[in-house]
This record gives sequence, structure tokens and C-alpha cells, in this order.
Amino acid sequence: MFLTISTTGDARRPATDLGFLLHKHPDKAQEFSTSTGRAQVFYPEATAERCTAALLLEVDPVALVRSRGQGRGAAPDATLARYVNDRPYAASSLLAVALGQVFRSALRGRCEARPGLAERSLPLTIEVPALPARGGPEEVRRLFEPLGWTVTAEPVPLDGRFPEWGDSRYVRLTLTGTETLATALRQLYVLLPVLDAAKHYWISEEEVDKLLRAGDGWLEPHPERRLIVNRYLARRVALTREALTRLELARLAEADDVEAEELDNAVPEAAESTDDEAARPEPLAVSRRAAILAAVRAAGASRVLDLGCGEGRLVGELLSDRAVTEVVAMDVSVRALRVAARRLRVNRMSERQRARLTLFQGSLMYTDARLAGYDAAVLSEVVEHVDPPRLPALAYAVFGAARPGTVVVTTPNAEYNVRWESLPAGRTRHADHRFEWTRAEFRRWAGEVAELHGYVVEFRPVGDEDPEVGPPTQLALFTRRAAEGRDETREETAA
Repeated sequence: MFLTISTTGDARRPATDLGFLLHKHPDKAQEFSTSTGRAQVFYPEATAERCTAALLLEVDPVALVRSRGQGRGAAPDATLARYVNDRPYAASSLLAVALGQVFRSALRGRCEARPGLAERSLPLTIEVPALPARGGPEEVRRLFEPLGWTVTAEPVPLDGRFPEWGDSRYVRLTLTGTETLATALRQLYVLLPVLDAAKHYWISEEEVDKLLRAGDGWLEPHPERRLIVNRYLARRVALTREALTRLELARLAEADDVEAEELDNAVPEAAESTDDEAARPEPLAVSRRAAILAAVRAAGASRVLDLGCGEGRLVGELLSDRAVTEVVAMDVSVRALRVAARRLRVNRMSERQRARLTLFQGSLMYTDARLAGYDAAVLSEVVEHVDPPRLPALAYAVFGAARPGTVVVTTPNAEYNVRWESLPAGRTRHADHRFEWTRAEFRRWAGEVAELHGYVVEFRPVGDEDPEVGPPTQLALFTRRAAEGRDETREETAA
């Protein structure tokens, strides 16, 4: 398998900067081992005006056969096709994996030797002499042209001596355009196996995360994203559904300029749009997690429950705090817990770190003995997803049965919704919200829960507080009373 990447330059910005981006010196030929053979990187040309890097992947057919058919549910293959096929010659998932291994730093957009170079768009020409394309040249253009590439996809004849036989399913591909090298490599990493419509290894749940990382910034708006996701994940229905759902959340978040996991807390920018990152306000998601962590630390909590942990962003920050010795993360969604485990890289944690974390499925509608005896519990953006008639059950399960020393509850402030211009009047911030409370409604509910279950509650704003409608998110900090007879409700007013 063979692929070349070329760029042009001048004396001020020499084309040989490509070597810094790829972390491969133009004066050297380097060799790397892969699971199915060896990869070589060399430069056929390297001048200030033009530089070309070549990746040659030599596949060991026997190693390839031994590596296939070992995944869960894979049936043994005793046919001759295991040994006689196009895998060693045509660009496919084998080449994509080699790109990810050999050009790992470049694919991630890292270039410590030349800070800022990785963010610069370059004039690029990418050539792949033999690329399987089941949909022919037209499908190649449908996948690459929306990304801004000028595409030349020439069909390769079955046999040049017999033109009447027609064309094969292979094309000679040339892409020309201006793009950052990292983005170009990530697009190839995804689309080469998509065009081949086959992968040489077992598709697991981790492939969803790989796809979304590699597709960040270009896959969400792609008109053929459904086709891309379906083929990349080998048409596994459950994985395809999960990836498309997460892509749609990311697309909506991009449109509203908020993080995907925080769509239920999306708020407008308080400042005018600016290209200066330092002048942009802190994302609400970051502000909320900081407020929660500050409350947990102030309470001196070392054993913490994250109830309704979702995809585990807060869990990760709790684990990074050395004062927290144990984190228990619970969610009603098994899918969310799987995503959290992958996001947190549980399978790669050290034994000591893994001992600090427990993930399990559960519902706050029922008392659960596993939740008793902890210093603090967090319900971040949870209560608004519960039907109002079921809130007393949630309150009893947390405050009456589990009874942690401290409980932190955050929820959207409905009054602030008028500051979000893209949110229609009367609509909630997320389709799954059963309600959104005003400040008075939240205080009333929290005060009643505190009085009934023996807690003291104080309220804190999260995010920039509007003088008319308050903060975008409201936080209630419950502290269990040490003795009966204290039923006060305190309110903290932030400057």
C-alpha cells in the first residue's frame, strides 16, 4: 500500500516544514513495525519549494491471516480468500491504522518544535494509487468534495490489455486542497476504510470514540455522515445508532455554541462575539463543575457520590482531586455508563486509581443501600429530568435513605431562558426536561426537602448573574444538621 503527501512553499515558509509536522526528518528513511507488516516513511523530494512524504506499507499476508478472525463472534475462515485477496496491495483499514501509528503526533495536531505550525493550513496534494471504492469515482467525490478537496478519481481497468472487460472497483485518487495536515490525516483515517467498506479487525465499542475523535470538526456537518458512520462501524446497528446520536448532539451544540453534554444548560454568550479567546466568557459547563468541586472541597468530603453521572466529565475531575479518596458514579442509562468508562479509560487505569472508582447502574426512584454512608452526593442537572410526581421519591432516596453529609444540586434557571435568543418562548432547554424551575420555585422545593429530611440549604449562582433574571444555573448546597431543632434556610448572595 502506498500514499504520498506533498506540499509547496518558499524561502519564508519552506515546504520542508512538512517534516516537522510529520515528526519525520526528510533526510532519513524510517521503518516501523505494525501488527500486519512493516511501514516505511521516506521523502522522494524535499526542497524549500516542494516536499513529498511517502508512506509505504508492506503487509505480511501470513501475519494478516493470523490476526483476522480472532474477535468476539468471528467465525473461523477456512477459505482460500484468507490468503488470496487485495489486502496487501490496496489502501484500506490497514493503511488507516498505519497512518494512526506512524503519524500519531501529526494526526493529533502536535508540533512542539514549531508551535503554531500545526494550526496552519497548507497547500496539500495527497495521492493514493490503488483505493477500493465500492461506489466508484462518484462515491469518492461525494465523500471528499464536501470537505473542500478537489478530487480526481480515475478508474483502474480490470486489465489494460482487455478494455472490453471494463473497470475494476479501484480508483487512483488525487486530492488537492488547502487544509491543516492534522485534519487531512484524520479524514483519511476515517474515509479510507469507509470507501473499502471493510475492516481487518473486530469492531468494538471503542471504535465509536475513535470515529468521533477523528471526525471532530468535519464529520458532524458532512452530508454523508450516516453512510460514513454505518460503514466505519461495520454496519453494527447499536454502535451506529450511538455514534449518530452523539454526532447530532455535537452538531446542535456547535450551532448554539455550547458543549454537547451541556445542551440542557445552553445559554447565550454574555459578551459580543470576538476572535480573542481570552475575551470569551468561561463555558457554563466549566463554571458549573468548578462550583460543584468548590462545594465538595469546602465540605471536606473524601467519599463522593455522582448521582446521574452521565458520560463522566465530573467524575474525571473528582478523581483528579487527591483529597477525594472514593468516587461512586451511578446513572440509570447503561449506555451513558459505557461511554463514561471509555472516556475515563477505566481499562487503562492503574490498580490504585481503579480502586477509587465505582460505576454502576441504578435509579434514584428507589432507595439503594449502596448509596449510604458517603460524605457528599452530587445531582448535577438531574432533577429537571424527573417527572414532578416522582420528585418526592428521589428526595427520599437521597436525603432520607442515603443521607450524605452534603448534597449539591444544580438545575437550570428558567428565568434566564429569555437571554437565549435561539430558544423559542415556552420551550425548555432540552427535549427531555420535564420542567425548569424559576429561582423561587427551586428555593421552595429545596427548602421543603431540607426541612423534611433534616438539612440546612443555601443557594449559590453559577455563571454570570444577570441583574434582572439571575444566573443561568442555580445551585443548592444542602448540609445535614448535626442536631434537631435547626430548621433555618440560609441564602448566600454572591457579589
